[in-house]
Amino acid sequence: MASTPELILASASDARAGLLRAAGVSFTIEPADIDETAIKRDYRESGRDALACAAALAEAKARTIAGRHKDALVIGADQILVADDEWFDKPGDLSEAVVQLLRLRGRDHILVTSACVFQDTSRLWQATAIPKLTMRRFGDAFLAGYIEAEGSAVLGSVGAYRLEGRGIQLFARIEGDYFAILGLPLLELLAFLRGQRVVGE
Repeated sequence: MASTPELILASASDARAGLLRAAGVSFTIEPADIDETAIKRDYRESGRDALACAAALAEAKARTIAGRHKDALVIGADQILVADDEWFDKPGDLSEAVVQLLRLRGRDHILVTSACVFQDTSRLWQATAIPKLTMRRFGDAFLAGYIEAEGSAVLGSVGAYRLEGRGIQLFARIEGDYFAILGLPLLELLAFLRGQRVVGE
């Protein structure tokens, strides 16, 4: 009987790792060191959309780590926050987080989320989700309290919020896959992993 392949998450995201752990999935973590800024710049300058870019970033991460681990299944994932035609990156510090949240306040945005699984040089699975979120018109005092309470935790999120924490209070409405907002289209991924006998049927 064939052995179960090793599963590796090519991401430093605590939220993605938390989703997999909570679902009872055994895996190791090996973040991929790729030049995300260059890839995003190339896609923007060539007029390609955020969906294509997120997929390319997820693939680059998975492919990089899969090349180091023969036969392992490697999960790559990425998100791009888009408000109107503007792409947002993770804030570099708390001041940038405040500016970003003020720009998103009272507006709709989407979280273009893409994930894939590579084995050696082959992409075995890929899925995308585009949840839509509406930030409420929170007050300046609330924002100051939010940043003080959350601290540097907001810097790990492309939207400067963690929906699984106090960040939920920033929103008036959410449409789409909750797990994708946290970083992975989890139900689709679990279905794939069941087919690979990585998780039980």
